[in-house]
Amino acid sequence: MMRVRSLSGTFFFCMEEKAFTIGHLAVNSGVALAPMAGVTDAAFRTLCRELGFRGLMFTEMASAKGLCFGDAKSRDIADTAEAERPVAVQLFGSDPASVARAVEMLNAGGADMIDINMGCPMQKIVKNGEGAALMLNPGLAASIVRAAADVSVKPVSVKIRKGWDDSNVNAAAFAQRLEDAGASMITVHGRTREQMYGGRADWQIIADVKRSVGIPVIGNGDIACAADAARMFAETGCDAVMPGRAVRGNPWLLTELENGICRGASDRYDVKDTCGTRDRLSVIKRHFELAVATRGERTGVLEMRKHLAWYLRGARNAAAAKRELMGMTDYGKIMGYIESIFI
Repeated sequence: MMRVRSLSGTFFFCMEEKAFTIGHLAVNSGVALAPMAGVTDAAFRTLCRELGFRGLMFTEMASAKGLCFGDAKSRDIADTAEAERPVAVQLFGSDPASVARAVEMLNAGGADMIDINMGCPMQKIVKNGEGAALMLNPGLAASIVRAAADVSVKPVSVKIRKGWDDSNVNAAAFAQRLEDAGASMITVHGRTREQMYGGRADWQIIADVKRSVGIPVIGNGDIACAADAARMFAETGCDAVMPGRAVRGNPWLLTELENGICRGASDRYDVKDTCGTRDRLSVIKRHFELAVATRGERTGVLEMRKHLAWYLRGARNAAAAKRELMGMTDYGKIMGYIESIFI
């Protein structure tokens, strides 16, 4: 049941609070933060929790082989903190033995789940038979999930796509094989690999997967406001919705979805966040502080510049401000420049 009312251009969608179970893990929110390379690092995840987000979060994808070989970057990506829970570590790989070994290494860690990426469309991933390329090899995909589930003390989930292309739409049958192999949850991005991130997501395929399996299904693709979330729940029957690119520069979206609040575009740069405790500038500054604290000043500054560009979308003179920021490398100067934009 959904009620809609309007107040000065702001819409409120009143939905029953969603709760579901993934294996033995209870999740008390129907919103999940998508794993995004270069976005959902420790700083961003911490920020989302500080803004009041309760739902499941995912790390950036870490290489299973990288973890097996002791790669420092892979270890850093897979590291999670107690305050981030519930949180899943996402792995990518195409070798069942390497994935199983990586899962064993993560058994003692603080993450609540292991997620296996079978949806990444990037060429550098699929050329190695990983990510979305695994949807062309269901047998191998099932072997990877079985190898992970056999050794994991935590639920194992998988993120997939609609299919490889319009001639290879196999998400429902693919999800069934993964469930049989031991997957405890499936996330479905309603686009094919060929679409990458373009065009519209097909929510019907999410509904098809939900009908095909007996485990929780999270819907991903084209969730930008609470109206989208409400419609996806109604049309697909999914257990949770997963916003992705719409969260970049807009961490408020997660709590807005949980609270059923949808802001108009005109409200974007005036509204306080849904917790009512921070304005936009202070959240940006806090994000920057966390990035530097977790990555060091040099790397934190370099990583944060793209986030700042996202935060500036829709602001006056945004293009000029982005160009200025991309040429800056000093933490203090960037912070001062950001303050001059928002004050």
